[in-house]
Amino acid sequence: MKHLIKILTIAFIGFLVISCEKDEDQAVITETTKSKITTDKTTLVLDKDNPDNVALNVTWSKSVFDLPVVFTQQLEFGKKGKNFEGSSTVDATNSPLVFTHKQLNSIALSLGATPNVVTEIEVRLKTLVGAGPFYSNVITLTITPYLLGPVYNYTDLYLIGDATSAGWTNTTANTNFLPLQKTATAGIYSYTGYFAQGEFKMIKTPGSWDPQYGLGSPGTLSTSGGSGNIPVAAAGYYKLSINTTALTYTLVSVPAPSTTYTTISMIGTASGDWNTDLDLQKSTFDPHIWVKKNVAMNSGEFKFRANHDWGTSWGVAQEFFGVAAVGGANIPLATAFHYDVYFNDITGEYSVIPVF
Repeated sequence: MKHLIKILTIAFIGFLVISCEKDEDQAVITETTKSKITTDKTTLVLDKDNPDNVALNVTWSKSVFDLPVVFTQQLEFGKKGKNFEGSSTVDATNSPLVFTHKQLNSIALSLGATPNVVTEIEVRLKTLVGAGPFYSNVITLTITPYLLGPVYNYTDLYLIGDATSAGWTNTTANTNFLPLQKTATAGIYSYTGYFAQGEFKMIKTPGSWDPQYGLGSPGTLSTSGGSGNIPVAAAGYYKLSINTTALTYTLVSVPAPSTTYTTISMIGTASGDWNTDLDLQKSTFDPHIWVKKNVAMNSGEFKFRANHDWGTSWGVAQEFFGVAAVGGANIPLATAFHYDVYFNDITGEYSVIPVF
């Protein structure tokens, strides 16, 4: 028994010695000098018109440790009040680190900032080392991000004149402008709908007369500021076709539509979900033109449908504009943004125009 006790005692002492040796191998790293960051500004209104310009410079000094260590560093951004939960990080290799308007805007939106609304974003330097991480001071940035828009390489034209719903009031406050229908061929446009007796022109930008397309000689267009008005001799339904390259137009009478609808709506993930209708407003000038202005749309798909029922729906797999077929495919929308939506129930033509 005495021999057994001696053996156990020796084994226990040996275990303690080994444990102490291991603890000595695992040296404690101490940060002797805390890292520090500075920024060249703290209030930023990000500029969507100059996205690649420099918006912010962040300069820092590294942490100093009592032992030689290998470490990496990251700038960490977080929405204020969330203690950097769900933060966004950027590798910090050189000081200063330069951020463009586009880069900061992307970071702010990824953190849940609302476009065009002032948001407080915190930034700090995070040093990653075996015993870390270690953190610098925190700086609060006051950032106003902008709304990221879709890639939209199309030119829209709008009707103006007393023969149209807009009348002759050429101001941005006038909400009654209707666009012509774009086609796959640049410069070729059309519009099918009601015209009152009177006259009209086409303009590119509501609120501006330049450029404009008016009457040159019968059947031809002029872009001159002194161009004439295109006449409509009698109220009714017409198809207007124009070619801005050849500067020609035709205005042909068409039969009045025989079908009318109580409601036209959008339905789908782009406008909400597949169980909820988002109603368009019927034009008071032409009951076959439906409009929804400045509506927030999601990335997704949608269709138009009549009277909140799948008995009559329209769609086609074409983004921004097209001729939707009855029972056709879903209309895609790649980018969440605000859009003006127009639908013509005579032809199935639609336009989804970003509001920049």
